[in-house]
Amino acid sequence: MATFLYKLGRFAFRRRRYVALMWVALLALAIGGAASAATSTSSSFSIPGTEAQKAFDLLDQRFPGSSSDGATARIVFKAPSGDKMTDPAAKAEIKKVSGELTDGSDQIKSVSDPYATNAVSKNGRTAYVTVAYKVNAMALKDADKDSLQDTATAAQKSGYTVEIGGDALQAMPETGSGEIIGVILAGIVLVVTFGSLVAAGLPLLTALIGVGIGVSSITALANVLDLGSTTSTLAMMIGLAVGIDYALFIVSRYRAELAEGREREEAAGRAVGTAGSAVVFAGLTVVIALVGLAVVNIPMLTKMGMAAAGTVAIAVLIALTLIPAMLGFVGKRIHGRKARKAADAKKADLTKAGLTKDEAPEAKPNMGTRWARFVLRRPIWVLLVGVLGLGAIAIPVSSLEMGLPDDGSQPTSTTQRRAYDLLSDGFGAGFNGPLMVVVDAKGSDDPHAAAAEVEKKINSLGVTSAVYPAAFNKAGDTATITAIPKWGPSSTQTEDVVHSIRATAPGLKSSTGAEVLVTGSTAMNIDFSQKMNDALLPYLALVVGLAFLLLMIVFRSVLVPLKAALGFLLSVVAALGAVVAVFQWGWLGSLFGVEQTGPIMSMMPIFMVGVVFGLAMDYEVFLVTRMREAYVHGERPAEAIVTGFKHGARVVTAAAVIMIAVFSGFIGASDSMIKMIGFGLAIAVFFDAFVVRMAIVPAVLALLGKRAWWLPRWLDRALPNVDVEGEGLRKFTEQAAESSDPDDKRELISV
Repeated sequence: MATFLYKLGRFAFRRRRYVALMWVALLALAIGGAASAATSTSSSFSIPGTEAQKAFDLLDQRFPGSSSDGATARIVFKAPSGDKMTDPAAKAEIKKVSGELTDGSDQIKSVSDPYATNAVSKNGRTAYVTVAYKVNAMALKDADKDSLQDTATAAQKSGYTVEIGGDALQAMPETGSGEIIGVILAGIVLVVTFGSLVAAGLPLLTALIGVGIGVSSITALANVLDLGSTTSTLAMMIGLAVGIDYALFIVSRYRAELAEGREREEAAGRAVGTAGSAVVFAGLTVVIALVGLAVVNIPMLTKMGMAAAGTVAIAVLIALTLIPAMLGFVGKRIHGRKARKAADAKKADLTKAGLTKDEAPEAKPNMGTRWARFVLRRPIWVLLVGVLGLGAIAIPVSSLEMGLPDDGSQPTSTTQRRAYDLLSDGFGAGFNGPLMVVVDAKGSDDPHAAAAEVEKKINSLGVTSAVYPAAFNKAGDTATITAIPKWGPSSTQTEDVVHSIRATAPGLKSSTGAEVLVTGSTAMNIDFSQKMNDALLPYLALVVGLAFLLLMIVFRSVLVPLKAALGFLLSVVAALGAVVAVFQWGWLGSLFGVEQTGPIMSMMPIFMVGVVFGLAMDYEVFLVTRMREAYVHGERPAEAIVTGFKHGARVVTAAAVIMIAVFSGFIGASDSMIKMIGFGLAIAVFFDAFVVRMAIVPAVLALLGKRAWWLPRWLDRALPNVDVEGEGLRKFTEQAAESSDPDDKRELISV
């Protein structure tokens, strides 16, 4: 592989104008496709294999036309103290509001009458009007949203408290200025690392091109593939981070090759052949982790993973082709002016002293060298501090509660949250999370008697505050019963209510012949969380197993991949502990803009396992391949560790800081899911890069010594040799340099 990538790097360097033009053309094509595509809408949400989804599918069949993908709004009214919503003045105000809404929009399907639909609280002080739209929230015109808000504001002037719930006011997630700040911080880190604006600009430019192609392609295909609004945000988050990192490693290795005295084209080829090999395998681990999300069998999660994996693949291809092409354009400016002057002065001093480059005095050890030697002196202490520290941070995971965000998790400053609270106060805590009990009475002799028996049974459980009468379809063979739990949608008691009703289903079927299913948004969330829990171990086994095999091929070792996997588990559990502490317990919540604590998003654990594993293996590959390279070339294990840190610690540190900066930029997002993902990934990269890879890894390798690179002979013969350390490349270039055959020289520079 190293030899092939070496040739590819030299080809891209020589044909830089064609390579650059190709990528610019792809970017223009993707942007053109995105611009001409229809406006993105929310993706459908389904959970195959769950009872809640089975019930929804049954309702689509038995109640044709009743389900709608249109947006809904709940305008909640609360009368002033001493008044009631049943007063004539209140009725007149609600009639006025309903009329204004109906007359002001052609997208409204219906506006309910709270006095006809029993939408007035028992104490008479709270009522709500349900507005159903013909289109979903993303396709709803801004004028309709403004009209909805203006109508509510006008009603407030009459002395009523008026808030708007539902999804009609839902907007595309905004990341605010945090994303821009993250990119700026990444640029600053690159300037400090390289000491050159040109060298710092290359990774940023190429990463933005890759993200532009990836996100524009997702936007262009959003309606065709039914992609959600968060899909492009996730792809941007991961694509930007890995795009900068991969380019950083190629550029850094190129500068190191130049420092060895190689010509620019040769240096570009060697940089792509060596660091590029690490980029390929690091990218593969990320792609495996993201594509592996398909095993969860939730279409939304599968699409998010596939889209992000595609963006990562683009980042790898850009690092291998566009970066060497851009290196051909920048010339000597890859080094800063100060660095070029220092190099010229050093060369003049050596010439004056009659010394060759190899005879030059050894440079002062850098920070990476000093840190590696410190770890080698105290490996046990470093290992204990790292493991115990991350273990302590992971303690909050024992209190992990999972759920899906709803209006109750919104900040109290939003009208959606205030409407949620008004409904809870007026109609009970469970009103915002009603359960829909579906009675499939096709196999029953008396469907109405069967539905009545189900109602009676639910009431006898004593876990609901209200059970509404059954509503039958036209055929009279299927009914829906709405049950209001006594507790809020995200409480563990409500989860017990769902399980209690479902536990009665077998008995009801045997006595009435009707099948009973529980669905609704609350039941859907419960089933989603359970599916996430059930899929976590199989997913972990699949991803870690495939990546373990991949790393075994890369490092020709059994213990190094094992150590990498165990270190990852430690860092991801610690990161989950930090997420629980901030978003569930509220520790330092104000610092990260967390206005409302609550359960952790159900997909967070499995999502973090996938993404963090891929990113963690990036640093493992980049750091340890340099150690492996030194070891293969004859250095002792301890010396190889020092060499790896000497050449890789500074770059890995810069890459981690950049990735943390990029992910942290998404903490300022308006969407709670994006905010939580941004924080979780940022803290996970911090733990994995600086505690696991920079401390625990060298400590373990120091304790293992030569045993770290042990591989059974039969396994060594069975595994393919991909030559990541560049041994085959070194022999190839030596033979080509010694050969006088013009064909060999042409082979050296051809792909």
